[in-house]
Amino acid sequence: MEKVRFGIIGVGNMGRAHAQSLLNDIKGAELAAVCDTSPERLDWAEEHLPDSVQRFLSPEELFKSGTIDAVLIATPHYDHPPLAIEALGYGLHVLIEKPAGVYTKAVQEMNDAAAKSDRKFGIMYNQRTNPLYQKLRELIKSGELGEIRRTNWIITNWYRSQSYYDSGGWRATWGGEGGGVLLNQDPHQLDLWQWTTGMMPKRVRAFCHFGKYRNIEVEDDVTAYVEYENGATGLFITTTGEAPGTNRFEITGDNGKIVIEDGKLTFFRLRTPEPQFNAEFTGGFGAPECWKCEIPVAPGDGDQHKGIMRNFTNAILHDEPLLAPGEEGIHGLTLSNAMYLSAWTDNWVDLPIDSDLFHEKLMVQVQNSTFQKAPVSQKALDVSGTH
Repeated sequence: MEKVRFGIIGVGNMGRAHAQSLLNDIKGAELAAVCDTSPERLDWAEEHLPDSVQRFLSPEELFKSGTIDAVLIATPHYDHPPLAIEALGYGLHVLIEKPAGVYTKAVQEMNDAAAKSDRKFGIMYNQRTNPLYQKLRELIKSGELGEIRRTNWIITNWYRSQSYYDSGGWRATWGGEGGGVLLNQDPHQLDLWQWTTGMMPKRVRAFCHFGKYRNIEVEDDVTAYVEYENGATGLFITTTGEAPGTNRFEITGDNGKIVIEDGKLTFFRLRTPEPQFNAEFTGGFGAPECWKCEIPVAPGDGDQHKGIMRNFTNAILHDEPLLAPGEEGIHGLTLSNAMYLSAWTDNWVDLPIDSDLFHEKLMVQVQNSTFQKAPVSQKALDVSGTH
């Protein structure tokens, strides 16, 4: 295979951006086809994409066409697992947009299908290309920070106005998106939280406020507390209703503290590890000597979406290891599912979660949802800088 022929399902905001990247920026990749159930979006494809790019109204037609080797799924969240399973069944390589799905039961079925296949399966966790988080992961994996004691992430710079939510009948509904800030804005942070630290919590207690700041049915304000197997604790705070917002990720370990904020990585490094200092110090008041170290990080945000597509293409052509294997999408989704379940049951939730119970509780929300399919004439919003 000299080139990977890609098809894109979903030619909305993100699908259009991916189409342009595949046309111009991904070596070894070729945009061969697009698919959307909206004739109007296919009209956009006809107007803006080369005549060589075929257009399909249904995924099945695309899968059966023989025109593609791989598919990028950029559809509403609920559709990711069933479309991925169907594509894998047709022998196609699959790259899905985030999140992996809405509930872990469906995502596990998708992962099982991928495990039975010999096809490449990836997820668009583009923030894994960001040098900040790559360096953080490297520092933690190397043991530089020591054993982790606490993780705190305040991610409140997701401000969204009511007009944003009003721009589509599917937005911020249980039936349309399957959740709010946790499922739409935060999948990257929930992934990075566990990817950089190498730790998943053992239990979660969360407080989700539904429609607190906006006239929506899903959560727009969340505070979650987690506990880890080694005794460490963590906090995750997020909202779409505050301005100005904050994005600060802080990890404390035996050897100090690492903070990511304002595009910088700062290591407050203890000259003597805290456990050693505590065992040896006899002076009463006192603390370990601390050095504030500005850790050098490559400039920029990394290759982002294009980086994931390049890596996925190279995985198909040259068996390059995937930076974001699709199977790992279940980890971040498990965290958001656990937060919802904790709020709905007003109790602690142990991990792994009871996926059947979560699905049952979610379906109650879906049955009462105000979800309306967005008209095909809805305005396409500019998504640059929002992910």
